Amino acid sequence: MRTTRTRSRTARGTLAVLAAGALALSAAACGGGDGKDDKNDGTPGTPSASRTSDVIPHTVTLPKLNGQKIKVTAVWTGAEQRSFTKVLDEFAKRTGAEVAFVPSGDDMSAFVGSKVAGGDPPDVALLQQPGVLREFARKGWLKPLSPEATAELNKNFAKGWQTLGSADGKPYGVYFKASNKSLVWYNTKVFDAAGVKEPSSWPELLRTAQTIADYGVPPVSVGGADGWTLTDWFENIYLSQAGPEKYDRLTTHKLKWTDPSVKDALTTLGQLFGKKELLAGGNDGALQTPFPASVTQTFAGGDKAKAAMVYEGDFAAANITAAKARIGTDAKVFPFPKVGAKAPVVTGGDVGVALKDGKAAQALLTFLASPDAASIWAREGGFLSANRNLDPAAYPDDVQRSIAKALVAAGDDFRFDMSDQAPAAFGGKPGQGEWKDLQDFLRNPADVAGAQRKLEADAAKAFGD
Repeated sequence: MRTTRTRSRTARGTLAVLAAGALALSAAACGGGDGKDDKNDGTPGTPSASRTSDVIPHTVTLPKLNGQKIKVTAVWTGAEQRSFTKVLDEFAKRTGAEVAFVPSGDDMSAFVGSKVAGGDPPDVALLQQPGVLREFARKGWLKPLSPEATAELNKNFAKGWQTLGSADGKPYGVYFKASNKSLVWYNTKVFDAAGVKEPSSWPELLRTAQTIADYGVPPVSVGGADGWTLTDWFENIYLSQAGPEKYDRLTTHKLKWTDPSVKDALTTLGQLFGKKELLAGGNDGALQTPFPASVTQTFAGGDKAKAAMVYEGDFAAANITAAKARIGTDAKVFPFPKVGAKAPVVTGGDVGVALKDGKAAQALLTFLASPDAASIWAREGGFLSANRNLDPAAYPDDVQRSIAKALVAAGDDFRFDMSDQAPAAFGGKPGQGEWKDLQDFLRNPADVAGAQRKLEADAAKAFGD
């Protein structure tokens, strides 16, 4: 079974809740931007009137692991790695374990596979794809969660997140970091100078982008060097335009990529990607821009920035902060514009799993399932947790707080990132499968039929059809 099917097929109620939350975060970003009304100037790390999270909570009991060594791997680098290291430091402080972090690179599946083959896998890995978790479980690489980790998971997470971390009915993973991947961040100085407002529909987005281009600033920054960003663009358009039922069928390859609904979505995406003046650096420049740079070039330099807006999830906040921009004033956010009847809401996340037996690995997963661990990264910004017992005051600003509340309010019923649910060979590897096919599409957006043929051929191979 290649994808979780426990959620309702329409998900209409939850999509409405999340969309409302996204609208609320936009209002929060626009209101009180000078910090006078809510005592929060929008800068991560600035306390709000209600924030009480400067002290790390102690809600979970961990064993003493004095002298035990543990290796942890994840894709995170830069600001994300620094924030996660603070989580690991707290774990080491409480348990006495010695923790080493090893970046995996983008191809987690290949990295872990090589380590397993060499007889020295990491103790814990943070995987980005449920499909990879299930593949690893089928290969016998994963260790089921201990009773202690399972109890902490059940206490703090909705059933949907528990199911995503399971394979064949066994709990293997803890979704430590979640994401709302249906957000567009924009440079307020450029928007104000160009005289444009937040768009709410796809046609409005295109008109807004053209107005900004005519003003003299490239409107949209695309991190096309990282193929996963392009899958996110497609998924948001497809979910809004084709609807959740077809989204589920395409996710499991019960619907072919040559279907007319895929043609419609790629054609819609081509309305943006097909006009090079709407992309920072044009199509070639977008293909050479990694995700972190796509964000920083949108905000570094204020009204002299290289782009006006960038699409990506809540985690872009960390890169915005790194560009010395203030969230809520210099940088604001709006929901991904609706293409069909409803605005899309796509979620993602990183799931912690154990690849070695041992008390230390299970203790770390227990810690990652607790509000204690989540609160550490939440304070740093660029982080979202589905942990329903995390105090929202832990988040550094009202924008991120609103995004988090909407995610938790969704409960069990949501749509997870499509490519992350596919086999890694199709949805999770640089230079191949969906990542490569959509990079080729970005290079030549007019070739919709060719993109569909490549996507279908790669999907059929990966799914074994």
